[in-house]
Amino acid sequence: MKPTENKNCKYIFVTGGVVSSLGKGVTSAAIGRCLIGNGLRVGMLKLDPYINVDPGTMNPYQHGEVFVTEDGAETDLDLGHYERFLNMNMQRENNVTTGKIYEEVILAEREGKYLGKTVQVIPHITNAIKERIRKVGQRKEVVIVEVGGTVGDIESLPFLEAIRQMKIDHGAGNVFYTHVTLIPYLKSSDELKTKPTQHSVGKLREIGIEPNVLVCRTEKPLELDLKEKIGLFCNVPVQNIIAAPDVSTIYEIPLLFKEQKLDAILLACLNLKPKKNRKGLQNWIEMVQKIKFPKKEVNIAIAGKYMELKDSYKSLIEALIHGGISQEAHVNIRYIDVTHPDLWDQLKLVSGILVPGGFGDRGIESKIAVVSYARTHNIPFLGICLGMQCAVIDIARHLAHLKEANSTEFNPHAKHPVIHMLAEQKNIEKLGGTMRLGVYPCKIKKNTMGFTIYKKENISERHRHRYELNNKFRKKLETAGLVISGEYTQKKLSEIIELKTHPWFVAVQFHPELKSRPLEPHPIFKEFIKAALTYGK
Repeated sequence: MKPTENKNCKYIFVTGGVVSSLGKGVTSAAIGRCLIGNGLRVGMLKLDPYINVDPGTMNPYQHGEVFVTEDGAETDLDLGHYERFLNMNMQRENNVTTGKIYEEVILAEREGKYLGKTVQVIPHITNAIKERIRKVGQRKEVVIVEVGGTVGDIESLPFLEAIRQMKIDHGAGNVFYTHVTLIPYLKSSDELKTKPTQHSVGKLREIGIEPNVLVCRTEKPLELDLKEKIGLFCNVPVQNIIAAPDVSTIYEIPLLFKEQKLDAILLACLNLKPKKNRKGLQNWIEMVQKIKFPKKEVNIAIAGKYMELKDSYKSLIEALIHGGISQEAHVNIRYIDVTHPDLWDQLKLVSGILVPGGFGDRGIESKIAVVSYARTHNIPFLGICLGMQCAVIDIARHLAHLKEANSTEFNPHAKHPVIHMLAEQKNIEKLGGTMRLGVYPCKIKKNTMGFTIYKKENISERHRHRYELNNKFRKKLETAGLVISGEYTQKKLSEIIELKTHPWFVAVQFHPELKSRPLEPHPIFKEFIKAALTYGK
C-alpha cells in the first residue's frame, strides 16, 4: 500500500451504456447527495476519456460549458453538478482526462522513473489512473467515480480496465459498480425495449465488470415484470434495478433514488452504516417543493450565441433556477440567439436580460445592442464576463461619447480601446489553462448596488478571462455615470460595474454562476430575479 492510500475508503464507479448524455453526472451527484444525507464524507471524481488535457480550448458545441474550480482548473461540466448537489467545492484533482494521464506517464518515462521498463497501457496507464482515484479518497469515506463516454468506446477502455482492477486491489466489499443505461420506448409498438440494456451490460461483463446496480433511464414507468426480465438477462437482483424516469427537475433525482432504497443498497454492499448525526434529505425535499410548486413566475432572457446546445450555459441556467428558488418563483428562460433577426420581438416578452460570457466577435454588436436595449428600457440587466465588457462598450459609446469604443479582442486597432488584454496575458502562445482562472478577491464599495447584493465588503469569485476594463478610460466612464463598485485592489482591476441612472443594472467580470447552489443561491441571482419580479409587476 502506498502512503497516500486510505485503506478504509470505499469506491462507487458509475459507467454508462447504449448512448451518451444519459445523465451519469447527475446520477453520480444524486448518489453523493444521498450518501451525504446519511452523514458520510464523500469525494467525487470525473474520468474523461478524451485526449485533451482539459476542456479549456474546446468549442462549447463539442463539450458544453467549461466549469472552473476555486483553484483555477478548467474542468468538465459534471463538476458543476457535483458542487451543486453535494454543496461543496471541487478541485483540480476531481477531474482527470486521458490527456492528463498520458502526459503524466510520458513525463515520468522521460525522467527515467520506470527504470528502463517498456511503458504500456497495463500496468503503467492503469496504475496512474488508480493513483488518481485513491488520491481523491485520502480523507473521504466514499469516493464516487464517474467514467465518461459509453461502454464499448475505445477511448474508455483504459479507465474501465483500471476500475476493474480496483475490485481485485481493494476487495468486493469495498467496490461497487453502478451502470446507467437506456430502456427506450417504441411508440409504434407502445412498449419499452430491454435489448439495448442487455447488450450494454453484456459488453461491460466482457470487460470483466459485473454491475451491482442498474440505473435505467426511461420515459415510461418500469413495471416489475420488465425489471425481472432485465435482472434475469443482466444478472442483477430485481431490487437493484433502479428506475430513472424523466423528472421535472434534476434535483428530484436523489429523492427518487431514496424512494427506491438505492442508498440502503449501497450502504449494505459496502458495509457502511448511516451516522447517528445524519441530517437526511429534509432540506433537499423542501428545496424541491419550492421548485415544483412556485408562487410566482418570471421571464428571463439569456442573450447568447451558443443557443443550440443548452449545456453551453449549464451553470448559468441552474443559477437562475436557484435565484427563482430564493423568491419562490419559476424562472421561464428565453434562449435568445443574438444572431437571429427576431431578437427584438423576443426581448419585449421578458422582465430581465442576461448577457453571458463567450469568446470571439461573432454576434458581438448584437450583444452590445441588447445591453443598450436593457439600459434604455430600464429592464433589469445582468452582464457576466463578456457581458460586462459589452456593457462597458455600450456605456462608452452612448453615455461617454466615445463613438469608436471597442475591445481589442474584436478590433485590435480601436480608437477607444475601453476593453483591452490583461498585462499578464500578452505574448502567451499556449492557449490551454493560461487565462486568468480561479478565485480572486474583490473589495466592494459601500452605498452601491454591489454592497446591497452581497451585504459585505470583501468577497471572492471565480474568473475565466483574458480581457479587462482599460483604466485609461476609467474616469471618463465614471463621469458618464458608470460606477465601479467592485475591484481587485491589488491590480486595480474592475470586477463589478453598475449604472447610477438605472433601477438594476449590474455587470461582473467574474462568473457568479459557478458558485451558486440550490441550497445556497448566489446573492447576485437572488437579487436579479427579485428585481425582474418587481419589474414584471
